[in-house]
Amino acid sequence: MPSIKQLKKDINNDIGAIIEDIYLWELSNPQADLSKSEKLIEEAIQGFDELIQKINAVSTTENLKKQFKGIQEAKKKIIHGLLTKSAKL
Repeated sequence: MPSIKQLKKDINNDIGAIIEDIYLWELSNPQADLSKSEKLIEEAIQGFDELIQKINAVSTTENLKKQFKGIQEAKKKIIHGLLTKSAKL
């Protein structure tokens, strides 16, 4: 199980990379409808906030392994959804 600090860094790096890719797409496609990409960026930021809130809400009295496994699954789900939507741009 990675540390909380490392988990937060991983989430930041993964979602940050997706947002960066979206910005690059916007720069390379200035004539395209940017409302979809802006919505996707907002969704990425919301997903980031959601994951960080889950990490900060971890209770040390309960089963830590189970809690972090749930956070990892949520992270995978959010990142997969963002990558799928960004590929459709």
